[in-house]
Amino acid sequence: QVQLVESGGGLVQPGGSLRLSCAGSGITLNNYAIAWFRQAPGKEREGVSCISDDGGSAYYSGSVEGRFTISRDNAKNTVYLQMSSLKPEDTAVYHCATEEHCNYYPARYTHWGQGTQVTVSS
Repeated sequence: QVQLVESGGGLVQPGGSLRLSCAGSGITLNNYAIAWFRQAPGKEREGVSCISDDGGSAYYSGSVEGRFTISRDNAKNTVYLQMSSLKPEDTAVYHCATEEHCNYYPARYTHWGQGTQVTVSS
């Protein structure tokens, strides 16, 4: 059974940092590009960042460029999203998902995790 499990979310003050993890079971994540999407209440799912299967390429949306860093540890079958300088508008449920190649079209992604809540508030 394929599972992606996100963790690391929580409540943080503006300007703070969090590191999200996406762990795979029943699936070898290094066979896939992995993207992080987020969805805030009443808004569409938004692509935030993506890393290629070999980790050689990383992509960021304009809203997080320079603040977020995506990485992967294939030995641990885990992908990370380091988030810094967090803003209230980063508040959302964050999901990781698998695809053959990086893109920000959710319908193209095969496997999804349940998500982890990130709340940025003072």
